[in-house]
Amino acid sequence: MEYYNYLKSLHLIFVITWFAGLFYIVRLFVYQIEANEMPSPEKEILQKQYKIMTYRLWYIITWPSAVLATIFALSLLHLNPAFLEMPWMQVKLGFVFLLFLYHFKCHKIYTELQNNKVNYTSNFMRLWNEGATIILFAVVFLVILKNAINWIYGVVGIILFSVLIMLGFKFYKRIRTKKSE
Repeated sequence: MEYYNYLKSLHLIFVITWFAGLFYIVRLFVYQIEANEMPSPEKEILQKQYKIMTYRLWYIITWPSAVLATIFALSLLHLNPAFLEMPWMQVKLGFVFLLFLYHFKCHKIYTELQNNKVNYTSNFMRLWNEGATIILFAVVFLVILKNAINWIYGVVGIILFSVLIMLGFKFYKRIRTKKSE
């Protein structure tokens, strides 16, 4: 147990870098999709640069962080298996499962964009970026409060915050559209 806090610290560090990678990769997806609509040669220049940036972010930061966060989490659970019986941990693991689904979907989108397949709009990607935020809020509230019920208040709060962000985005888009006319 003397190494428990070191493992916990490493787990937290790699969870943070994993989320940072997920937040930024989706932002890069937005830029890649918008670059696809630009005229040549700007389109080709930007697409090439964004492909390099997403490749480096995805394979040098995001994937390794996900793997290391998982390894350290499993190590922590191995050292203290009683956590698995706690309701808050079971709910947290449900959100971790959703996080992996989100990650794998981002990988699919990454692969499509690397192959010049644009199947989503930049607006969809902006909304998609909120998924990781909601998962992050839920997990943090669960871990801090250690209560399988109280995390709901935090998640409801972030959903309301996300709705406000979306409304602000729609308002900004409307203003931007009027200025370009």
